[in-house]
Amino acid sequence: MFSRLSHIFFALAILGIFCAWPLNGRAAPLASAAPVKASLVALDEGIQPGKPVMVALKLEHDAHWHTYWINAGTGYPTTIAWTLPEGWQAGEIQWPVPSMIKDRQGSVTGNGYEGVTYLPIVLTAPANLASGSQVTLKGKVDWLMCADICIPGSADVALTLPVVAGAPKASALRASVFATPPMPEKPDGDARIAATRAAGAKTVTLAVSPNPARGSDGAPHFFSSDAFIQYDQPQIAQAGGETLTLTLPVSDSYDGEGRRLAGVLAFKDSKGVYRGYEIDVLLNDSTADAGASLGAVPAATGSAGGIAGTLVFAFIGGLILNLMPCVFPVLGIKILGFVNQAGASRRKVVMHGVAFTAGVLVSFWLLAGALFVLSPGSQGMGWGYQLQYPWVVFCVTVVMLAFALNMSGVFEIGMSMTSVGGKLQSKEGFAGSFFTGALATVVATPCSAPFLGTALGAALVSMTRAESFLVFTVIALGLSTPYLLLSFFPSAVRFLPRPGAWMETFKQFMAFPLYATVGYLLWVLIGQTAEDEFAIRGIMFALVLIAMAAWAYGRFGQAFGNTKRRITGTACAVAFLAGGLWFGWPRSVTEPSVDKTVEQAGSGQKKEVHAVAWEKWSPQAVADARAAGNIVYVDFTARWCATCQVNKAVVFGSDEVLKFFHEHGVVALKADWTSRSAEIGAELARFNRSAVPFNLIYKPGRTEPVVLPELLTPGIVLDALRK
Repeated sequence: MFSRLSHIFFALAILGIFCAWPLNGRAAPLASAAPVKASLVALDEGIQPGKPVMVALKLEHDAHWHTYWINAGTGYPTTIAWTLPEGWQAGEIQWPVPSMIKDRQGSVTGNGYEGVTYLPIVLTAPANLASGSQVTLKGKVDWLMCADICIPGSADVALTLPVVAGAPKASALRASVFATPPMPEKPDGDARIAATRAAGAKTVTLAVSPNPARGSDGAPHFFSSDAFIQYDQPQIAQAGGETLTLTLPVSDSYDGEGRRLAGVLAFKDSKGVYRGYEIDVLLNDSTADAGASLGAVPAATGSAGGIAGTLVFAFIGGLILNLMPCVFPVLGIKILGFVNQAGASRRKVVMHGVAFTAGVLVSFWLLAGALFVLSPGSQGMGWGYQLQYPWVVFCVTVVMLAFALNMSGVFEIGMSMTSVGGKLQSKEGFAGSFFTGALATVVATPCSAPFLGTALGAALVSMTRAESFLVFTVIALGLSTPYLLLSFFPSAVRFLPRPGAWMETFKQFMAFPLYATVGYLLWVLIGQTAEDEFAIRGIMFALVLIAMAAWAYGRFGQAFGNTKRRITGTACAVAFLAGGLWFGWPRSVTEPSVDKTVEQAGSGQKKEVHAVAWEKWSPQAVADARAAGNIVYVDFTARWCATCQVNKAVVFGSDEVLKFFHEHGVVALKADWTSRSAEIGAELARFNRSAVPFNLIYKPGRTEPVVLPELLTPGIVLDALRK
């Protein structure tokens, strides 16, 4: 009997051990101590009403366990379903740079995270929150956790934060969240990226220069965000000189269009730090090596009709430049020249037109040559780039002031007070026509005429230097064609009024547009030295000294018949001019402050007026606003861009536009190119542009932004926002 009972107890003990085995092995995750723990943490210490607040989903993985990235491979990514108070909006998860997940045999099983991982998320608070109160943010997190086996995980998370009146401080945790694992970065401003896939090929070639992994012993890896690239196949990396080239296998199961390569290029830099670049480029459908395409970053836009279409746009844009406000102050000078040519020999008239055209051409060629030397893609250069240098703006301001004073009669350049333009037919007159053409080019660069943005973008971003040089030549011919035609057809010149006393009045009248240009350029200089009050005062005082130099030269330096008086006047003029140049020469440049544009209601009738608060543009600002589900309006602008200022005045002078921005919570970002910015230059190049104005609208649910034309009206902007 005892023997039978002992056998029964022994069998029950063995059964108990067998049944308990799963509790210590595979079934363990079903218990309360799950191998992945989820919680919600604050990256901002409080909530400001109506503003974004950043939180993060914290995932703590036990050893050998992992969760998945947005393109998981074999699993599925982590998600969170929010239960937020009324009026709140939640953005998408911002994914850190992933790692390749491998099993114990070394085979790749997916893309994901191990250890402690933070997934940042931007939430937007409603504007009616009361300061001093508290808000609890809740959500349900779902994930797939894997080691040797995979088990779904789920947890309810919550976070309570105070409502504060001002902008909250960033939490101490925020810096580490964006460092381990790292968040993807925008490529450096001097980076050139190209992706190529031959027709029908099973691979894509990605080329990045300069090589971000140079000096590292770690193999770079590209993580495709849309499963276009097969996640578990090897990638061949080659480093040739300054270029990193990866051969990426295309997934057989991918059913998309395959027109873009999007994802993250992960690598270790020369210091061994794990980092990642955001990659989002168009594929070049070519049999050429991607490394050969590095001169141009593929972008969402291009020139229509190839080189021929670009040249047509260039010529039309050059013609239209004559109608832009930048060139208008020079028109008076040239019109006076044509009036004085009435009755002159045809040969001389033609020579003046040719000299003017030569001045325009040479100036455009010098501008193009400088752009080539300074590498627009890497230095943030583009159309009007020279006006990003305060000393250039100052010099142009001085020249325009001198011209204005000359036309006002303060002094004369190569002509007497009674004979306006009396030497235009002489050798000095031809030089004057040449210089007028050069001046027309200088003052034309702050304006970007319709069709000019497309042509310049192609010339500076996606063309060879020979083709770019041709585009600049055609723009110059477009600008000078009206004057050249008047020179070659004397019958057209005859329609202009005959020389007479009216010319002195007209000349003095045309000085006022030049004074307006001086004021405008002074405003540009103030923007480039925004926080240096001494520099601003120095520039203003310098212009007064330069005006005194012009007066001294005209009053005493041109006192014909009195040598002593003339020498004294000239010496005083030189002294005043030198002092003005010394006082006004810009010596420091600071980042322009971000202004806020507030539209005032008209008098006489009360009405609600909304303000557009411009925030400083950055790639991260765009990403944060888009993650929060907002419409984003980006204005690439500059103080020296007259067309930009006209656009801003016209569009944001409209109550209907302001009302739409207010009601729909449109985030307005200003990319200010007044001073040099490699980051802004690189972003323009990404869209195949090299000039401002350039305006974009990012809409929720759309990957690509809406590109607006160069000249804007309230209707154009509203149509783009509403569609």
